[in-house]
Amino acid sequence: MGRYDGRVVAVTGAARGIGFGCAQRFAAEGASVAILDLDEAAAAEAAAKIELVDGAQAVGIGCNVGVADSATAAVERVVAELGGIHVLMNNAGVTRDNLLFKMTEEDWDLVMGVHLKGAFLMTKAAQVHFVAQKYGKVCNVSSISALGNRGQANYSAAKMGIQGFTRTLGIELGPFGINVNAIAPGFIATEMTDATARRLGVDVDEFRKMNADANPVKRVGFPEDIAAAAAFLCSDEASYITGQTLYVDGGITLG
Repeated sequence: MGRYDGRVVAVTGAARGIGFGCAQRFAAEGASVAILDLDEAAAAEAAAKIELVDGAQAVGIGCNVGVADSATAAVERVVAELGGIHVLMNNAGVTRDNLLFKMTEEDWDLVMGVHLKGAFLMTKAAQVHFVAQKYGKVCNVSSISALGNRGQANYSAAKMGIQGFTRTLGIELGPFGINVNAIAPGFIATEMTDATARRLGVDVDEFRKMNADANPVKRVGFPEDIAAAAAFLCSDEASYITGQTLYVDGGITLG
């Protein structure tokens, strides 16, 4: 028996990277999974790659998490196509990095809209079902950048906002059988961080080594590291944990 047998898990921004890794882990433990992504074709392609336990299903659904109608419609599709929803992982994100004096209003609004407003809209849509069934798990993705990071005023503010959002929902939704927690990843080796290396003109392997050397465990993280934490926090084993942010960062924030 898997921890997620008979459960339905929806993960936003899951066509690749951390989101896809988490969807794979939930599926490996028995869940049916909904891959939500802005690009529905990419979501469907990713869903087709998920290795499922007998009887489970995977679907790809297009969703703009920062638009209320799109978020609500996506949740309703999850329920209609997979028979319910038990876990929501708010992972969708973008970056528009720049120093404050160069950052545009559009850079600010886009990052806030996807990370913070997106988590709000998706959770608001899902909690209707969670409250009705007296059961639900929400896992929000924050970041160590919430503690401040040069050139990321928009991203840092959004990711710290996620932590406040998580704490407040822990208070509000706990009486309805709903746990809300967050994960704050450190450096995770993904297509996005590889693209950052190339944008900076740094070799990808060297960029990863530089980040590995900066933390106590002397390695970079991988989507599987975040997936392991998410699989625990969204399980019934973590039913006495809510409103918390778990830093999964190799210890870099300890110094």
